[in-house]
Amino acid sequence: MSEFKLTEPLDTYDQQLLANVHPQDWKNPRPSGRYNLVVLGGGTAGLVAAAGAAGLGAKVALIERGFMGGDCLNVGCVPSKALISAARQCNALRAAAESGFNIGEFHVEFPRIMERMRRLRAGLSSHDSVQRFRGLGVDVFLGAGCFTRKNTIEVEDQTLEFKKAVIATGARATIPSIPGLGESEYLTNESLFSLRQLPKTLVIVGGGPLGCEMAQCFARFGARVTLIEGGNQIVAQEEKEAAALVQSSLERDGVQVLLNTKLIRVEGSGKPRRMVVESRGEEATIGFDEILLSVGRTPNVTRLGLELVGVDYDLQSGVAVDDFLRTTNHRIYAAGDVCSRFKFTHAADAMSRIVIQNSLFMGRKRMSKLLIPRCTYTSPEIAQVGMLPCQAAEHGINLVHYSQPFRAVDRAVLDGNDVGYVSVYCRQGSDQIMGATVVAANAGDLIGEIIVAMKHRIGLAKLAAVIHPYPTHADAIRKLGDQFNRQRLTPWVQSVLAQWMNWTR
Repeated sequence: MSEFKLTEPLDTYDQQLLANVHPQDWKNPRPSGRYNLVVLGGGTAGLVAAAGAAGLGAKVALIERGFMGGDCLNVGCVPSKALISAARQCNALRAAAESGFNIGEFHVEFPRIMERMRRLRAGLSSHDSVQRFRGLGVDVFLGAGCFTRKNTIEVEDQTLEFKKAVIATGARATIPSIPGLGESEYLTNESLFSLRQLPKTLVIVGGGPLGCEMAQCFARFGARVTLIEGGNQIVAQEEKEAAALVQSSLERDGVQVLLNTKLIRVEGSGKPRRMVVESRGEEATIGFDEILLSVGRTPNVTRLGLELVGVDYDLQSGVAVDDFLRTTNHRIYAAGDVCSRFKFTHAADAMSRIVIQNSLFMGRKRMSKLLIPRCTYTSPEIAQVGMLPCQAAEHGINLVHYSQPFRAVDRAVLDGNDVGYVSVYCRQGSDQIMGATVVAANAGDLIGEIIVAMKHRIGLAKLAAVIHPYPTHADAIRKLGDQFNRQRLTPWVQSVLAQWMNWTR
C-alpha cells in the first residue's frame, strides 16, 4: 500500500510503469462466490501469497489501493539498487588511476542517472503487473479495501466474501514530530526517487541501511551530504567493527557523519533552508537544500476495519500475529512489513509462503523457524545472519569467534576490495554455526554459502573440505574452516602425530 505518486510530467518510463501497476482504465471484476483467499495489499507479501495460492488452485482476490509491487518495486529495493549501481560506477571511474587508467575529468549527469533508474524499474514492473496477475487467475481489485464483517471485505462499493484472508499492507516511512518539519518540504523513500535534479546539499536523518546507502550514493554523485544519527554508531543492529568500516568508507566518499546528534527543529523555507541539531548538549545550525527522513517504518494498519473483525494491532509494531502468522481472528493472517520486525523483501516472500500453507492446507509452519539474513548495500556491504555474540550471551549461549580479513584473501587484494572480513560464530565445543557477519564488496552474495550451511546444519569443519575456485572472495569461507580444524590440533594431538611419524619413518 504505497503512497508513492509519480512526478508530472510523466515520461515514457513513468507511463510504462503506470500502465503495468495501476492502469488508469482498469475496471475491477465482479466478485462471484466466496474466495479461498483474499489478499489485502499488492506489495511483495501480497503478490507472493496471491500468485502462490492461485497456482495451487485456490480462488484468489487481490486488493491494492496504490501501485502493484508496493515499496520494493516503486520506492525501495529496485530504484535504490539502480542508484547504487550508478554510484559504484562513478566511484570506479574516480579510482581508475590506481589501475593505470587516465580517465581525466568526467561529468555526472544526474537526470540521466534517474532516467536510467526509471527505465529499469519500468522494465521490471511487468512482473508485478495487473495483467500478469489476472493471467494467473487472480481477481485484481484496485482501490482501498476495508473489512466489514468477519468474512467480508469491501472495495470500491463491492463486497468480497472470503474463507481466509491475509493482511499484507506493508509499512511507510516514519515521520518524526519535529518543530518546523511539517511546514518544510522533506523527502522520504516515497519521494526521493522522483528527484530530477541533484541537490547541492542533502541532509539525511537516520543512519540505518537506507540512510547510509543513499548518503554514499548522493555523495558519489557530487552532493554535499550530512548524515545525522542519534545513536553512537550507524547501522546500529550490526557489530561495531562492521559499522566502523562502513562509516570510514562513507567519510572517504565525502559524507559528514554526525553521531549522537538529534534534529531539534527546521527553520525557513525555500532553498537553502536551515536545521538546528543538538550534539552533547550543544546546538549547531546546518544549511541544506533537501532533507531525507530515514528514521524507521510505520505499519499500515489504519482504515482497514481491523476493529470490526477482531484483529489486534498496534500503531508502532503493526498487526499482532502468532508463530503461524495468524491474527487474533483465525480466519485472517498477516505477512510482511505490516506485522514483522524483519522489514525485508525476502522476509515478506518467505512469510507469504508460510501463510499459503497454514491458511489453505492446515499447515503448521512457524515463523520462528525461518533463518532470515539481512544486507546493507553500501560499499562495502554488510551482510548478517543468525546470532551476534551479544545476542547469544543474552540467551546463555557461549560462542567461539572465527574471523578472516580480506586483506589476507588474494582475490580481494588483486581486485582492490580488501576492506572487510568474514566472521563466523560457532557454538562453543562444536563446529555448529550460530551466526555470521560478512563485510565485503559483495557481502550479500558471499553470505549465501554460510546460510545454506546453517540451514542444513553443515558445520564449519565441513566447509573446509569444500573446494573453492582460486582465486575467489569465497575462499575466505574455506579459510575459516581451516581455522577451526587447526584448533583441533592440540599439543597432545600434535605429540601423538609426531610419535606416529617417527615410528613410520
